[in-house]
Amino acid sequence: MPIQKRMVVHVKDVMTISGISKRSAQRWLAHIRRLHNKPVTAFVTVEEFCAFTGLKREQVIEYLY
Repeated sequence: MPIQKRMVVHVKDVMTISGISKRSAQRWLAHIRRLHNKPVTAFVTVEEFCAFTGLKREQVIEYLY
């Protein structure tokens, strides 16, 4: 398993992983923040993203580096 250097998922990561547009990726992250009662400017963690998408942590981490 690769060493995880980042704990957060950015819009570009969501675009790469899912193949969706920038605006759709922004909506996904906003939805995840709402689910976790986070402020608009808060980061979305890899774990939160995985819980939302159903993807495994190892799969997501591969795309982050």
